[in-house]
Amino acid sequence: MAKVVCVLYDDPVTGYPKSYARDDVPKLERYPDGQSLPSPKGIDFQPGQLLGSVSGALGLRKFLEGNGHKLVVTSDKDGPDSVLERELPDADIVISQPFWPAYMTAARIAKSPKLKLIVTAGIGSDHTDLQAAMERGITVAEVTYCNSISVAEHVVMMILSLVRNYIPSYQWVIDRGWNIADCVARSYDLEGMAVGTVAAGRIGLGVLRRLKPFDVKLHYTDRHRLSPDIERELGLTFHANVESLVRVCDVVTINCPLHPETEHLFNEALLGKMKRGAYIVNTARGKICDRDAIARALESGRLAGYAGDVWFPQPPPQDHPWRTMPHHGMTPHISGTSLSAQARYAAGTREILECWFEGRPIRNEYLVVDAGKLAGVGAHSYSAGNATGGSDEAARFKRG
Repeated sequence: MAKVVCVLYDDPVTGYPKSYARDDVPKLERYPDGQSLPSPKGIDFQPGQLLGSVSGALGLRKFLEGNGHKLVVTSDKDGPDSVLERELPDADIVISQPFWPAYMTAARIAKSPKLKLIVTAGIGSDHTDLQAAMERGITVAEVTYCNSISVAEHVVMMILSLVRNYIPSYQWVIDRGWNIADCVARSYDLEGMAVGTVAAGRIGLGVLRRLKPFDVKLHYTDRHRLSPDIERELGLTFHANVESLVRVCDVVTINCPLHPETEHLFNEALLGKMKRGAYIVNTARGKICDRDAIARALESGRLAGYAGDVWFPQPPPQDHPWRTMPHHGMTPHISGTSLSAQARYAAGTREILECWFEGRPIRNEYLVVDAGKLAGVGAHSYSAGNATGGSDEAARFKRG
């Protein structure tokens, strides 16, 4: 029997849904690059249900408890007195989502002698100290590609919302106003602008493909250059480094993993090299941006807008400056946890668990750390070292 600790976000304040806005979600056959969708032997949920909150339990309760395993589901994850902290010493498996991450620090890993598997129900495992996992021989896996297009759609929405000044205009309607001049005083067309992505993996490339019909000039930088065919198809300009890209772009979207080389990449110096009045959209990880430098750039007018759904820590404290800085379009971390995406990453989590319990290999594309080394998607996306050094800091924050 294994003990599985699953950290999920809270249920809706009105209670777990009894009905939904739609009766179903579209069924996808494959991902855009041909990778197959998760393929567990079975699922115990209806796609389109809320699975990422505590009561949803990722649809795993029947499967795990029916096979004699113990499942602990909690949203209480931060600090020494949290449920997560109390349950770790005899946990075999820890599961959490990037939207409500269980910060698996070196200290937490050290106090979990039975821990063998850490699963990210979603994509992005930087909330785990990967170096500590490698040293302990713990397997780390995530459900690669499950919500990449979900995030890409969210990026396009946020770019348009910032450039067209949508959020303040919507607020005038809520306030019973009709203040057209106030609405359009910061509203521009996206057409003709230069838009660049920092990283052109599944999410970044998805953003580029969705933006091409807007007749914008597309730029990208990535440690892995795209093929000449894709560059020609989308009319892409490649930049060897991020400094070259930000100098020419009106809009920059951040889609790279968090690792030692990208932590606080967007600091005071880099922001100073951007075009005045540029926009940033960050749906990657909050710590890729220097928190206070972003707020100052918006206050000074260096940036015209900043939007995203990633913070550090998550959830952020009430006094986090990104809640109150001007011209922002911040949301909770929701881009990759639409009901559509939840069905995929819940199924992928079950597939990983089925493989683990049955002694079958986990798909290579799902592996981040295996046998003491970066593997699969981890070898492609991360570098050795701890990208989550600040997770010890995060553990000290109280829920905001």
